[in-house]
Amino acid sequence: MQLYFGLIWFGSAFDVNRETNNGRGPVDYKVSIGAADKSLIEFKLASNSQLKRNLQKQVEIYEAANQTSQSIKVVICYTDHDQTRVAAILKELGLADKENVIVIDARSDNKPSASKA
Repeated sequence: MQLYFGLIWFGSAFDVNRETNNGRGPVDYKVSIGAADKSLIEFKLASNSQLKRNLQKQVEIYEAANQTSQSIKVVICYTDHDQTRVAAILKELGLADKENVIVIDARSDNKPSASKA
């Protein structure tokens, strides 16, 4: 998923860096258009055993290291169990309605094939 995401930015005016490490570990992507306008993007698998802790603390640490307060957290769900788990974690952390938290439904069992529609 991260490789596809990186390809989306090809040829754009944005400066896109992958696995930028400014002292506290590498964030998946740092996207900027000038030094004062930068956003961090962190991808997480819903099945990650450390998901709750990562959503709670990891990106904020990266924000401080990169001197920005703009970030997007992307969680990818491949199963119904993943989606249920992520919804519960987001609710518990107060992140369920945040616009900078994106949950991607990557399940194959709940969408009919376009060729069969």
